[in-house]
Amino acid sequence: MTALTIEMFGDLVCPWCYLGAHRLERVLTELGVGDRVEVKHRPFLLRPATPPGGLDIHAELRKRFGDLEPVFARLVTEANKSGLDLDPRRQPFAYPTLAAHTLLRHAASRGTQRALATALYRAHFDEARNISDPDVLAEIAAAHGFTAEEVDALVTDPGELARTRTETQHASAAGITAVPVFRIGAQALAGAQPEAVLRAAITAAMPA
Repeated sequence: MTALTIEMFGDLVCPWCYLGAHRLERVLTELGVGDRVEVKHRPFLLRPATPPGGLDIHAELRKRFGDLEPVFARLVTEANKSGLDLDPRRQPFAYPTLAAHTLLRHAASRGTQRALATALYRAHFDEARNISDPDVLAEIAAAHGFTAEEVDALVTDPGELARTRTETQHASAAGITAVPVFRIGAQALAGAQPEAVLRAAITAAMPA
């Protein structure tokens, strides 16, 4: 029986979202409440205008920060603290994520959303794959309750994509301008919070 619903707003090409999702799953496992908590992954588009062929995110970041090593080192250090082998150097591109978010939305009704979210983050960051490609999405989703035909129909349907885009606009209308954001009970936590913070928030929100 579900005792608590946690909403996580994130984008699948956001490294801090990957870390945040990983930390959340670690905490749920540690607390032994994973089967009593429903985690809902909500879509957010960091770069809505990302071209179909992708965007060289490393080049963009160099224009903003210059030397990227300190930027990357901080992320790698934080990821290592949580046992996540996340190295942003592996994936130099950001790809459009509307199709992947659409697939993730449908995974909720099949009970595979959490596992599929992890698989999509891994495919993008660890394997440097193009998660906007329907064939790539079909391959990833095969282990999470989808046939290749279902995936192709969902991620190419203008109506489905429009519904997902509307959901991302709801997040913006709610005041969310950066991700990840966690809604745990009455609390809203921004950023890839330390595990101790997530643990405390979940413990406080769980019914007695």
